[in-house]
Amino acid sequence: MARSYPVCAAVFVATAVLGVLLGVAASPAKAITAEQFSQLTYVQVKGSGLANRCPTVESNGSEVPVTAGSRLTNVCFEPKSFAVEFETDKGKEFATTKLTTRQTYTLAFIEGSLDANPITFKEQDGMDFAATTVKLPDGEYVPFLFTVKELVAKGEGSSFKPGFTWGGEFSVPSYRTGGFLDPKGRGMTLGYDQAVALPAMQSDGQGGQDELFKETNKVFDLGKGVIEMEVNKVNQELGEIGGVFVSKQPSDTDMGAKAPRTVLLKGIFYGKVVKA
Repeated sequence: MARSYPVCAAVFVATAVLGVLLGVAASPAKAITAEQFSQLTYVQVKGSGLANRCPTVESNGSEVPVTAGSRLTNVCFEPKSFAVEFETDKGKEFATTKLTTRQTYTLAFIEGSLDANPITFKEQDGMDFAATTVKLPDGEYVPFLFTVKELVAKGEGSSFKPGFTWGGEFSVPSYRTGGFLDPKGRGMTLGYDQAVALPAMQSDGQGGQDELFKETNKVFDLGKGVIEMEVNKVNQELGEIGGVFVSKQPSDTDMGAKAPRTVLLKGIFYGKVVKA
C-alpha cells in the first residue's frame, strides 16, 4: 500500500534563488573544481569535508549547447539551508532548522539522458538519495530522505547559459524500508503485526484507535517533490554548468504513522554535459 502526498508545484526561483547563499555559515572546505577534485587521493579527501561538496564551475564562454542524444553526468546537489513548514496562529510558516546529520547529505554522481528543445533531463542513476535529519527550534527532530529520484527537469531552449531556469517533479521514497523494526518490534515485512493488547484494539473503535492502527499498519509511503534550478555559470570548453536550486519535498511519515511535513531546501548544483 502506497500513499502519495501532493507538494506545491510552484517554487518561486526569482526570489528564493537570489538569497540562497546569503546568511549561510562558511563551509570547512574551500571551493574546488571537478578537475582539481579528480586529482585528489582518498587520503587527501578524507576528513577534509570535500566529499560533501559540489564542484564549482570556472566561467568560460557564454553557453553550453545541448544536442540530441546528450547526457548530463556527475550531477551534484549540495543543500545550503534547510527549512521545515509548521503551523502557527497566523497560518503555515517555514522555520529555519539545525542540521543534525553529519556531512553526508549531498547527492552526487547522478546522471541521465538530456534532450533539447525543450531541454529535458531524466534522472537515471547515481547517489540520488541521502537520509537527513534536522532539528526545529522547539527541539522536534524531522527526518527526511533528501532525493531527486526519477527527476524529469525541463526548461525552454537548446543550450545552458547564465539565467537559464528549469525544473520538474521527482519521487520521494519512504525514509524507511520494509525491513525496519520500530522499538516495539513491529515492521512491514518483518517483526510483530502488533504490539498492543488485543482487547484494546477491539474496543468500541473510538478514543485513539486510528492512531493505534497507524502505528501497527506499517506502509511504504511514496511522495512527490518539486525542484527549480537556475544556471549562473557555464564552462563551454568543458561542458560544465553550475547554479542554485530550490526544492520542496515531504518529510518522513514513520511508515504511515505521522503526517508528512514540507521540507524546503536551498543550495547549489553542478553538472557536466556529455555529447553523444
